[in-house]
Amino acid sequence: MHNPIDTANDVAVPGLLRPPFVLLAAIILGVILNLIWPVAFLPSALVLAGPIVVFAAALLFVLSLREFRAAGTSVRGNERSAAVVCSGPYRFSRNPIYLAFVLFLLGLALWLRNVWLLLSAAGFASFVSIMVIPREERFLERNFPVQYSGYRSTVRRWI
Repeated sequence: MHNPIDTANDVAVPGLLRPPFVLLAAIILGVILNLIWPVAFLPSALVLAGPIVVFAAALLFVLSLREFRAAGTSVRGNERSAAVVCSGPYRFSRNPIYLAFVLFLLGLALWLRNVWLLLSAAGFASFVSIMVIPREERFLERNFPVQYSGYRSTVRRWI
């Protein structure tokens, strides 16, 4: 389900616009902005939540990848999906990998008390919601119409 394929001509999202690269850019941007203009936004007691959220994000990511492998389909954005994955974390979210990415950014923002990472998490979530997920959904609706329609009607996009 994480294959950003355009339904019109099945062209993958260009390399640097793939979600992992945008996530990396969001992290780098947040860190650089914090070096230039540091803005601590949390009491230090809440900083301890950061590593917990980062760990939860990593666990969600690993569990999501495991489900793709078990279904025999690729998670890579430049390869076609061979199946709609509906098990594991996909029972609760149609996009747990993207959810893991957002949680990772939020966890880093808490851990590092970095408001810029918090803002970059919002930007990343917006990018994925507007540019990536709709394209993937169109692809899945076209290639797995019955299975994806049923899945989409019972599982939320994020959580």
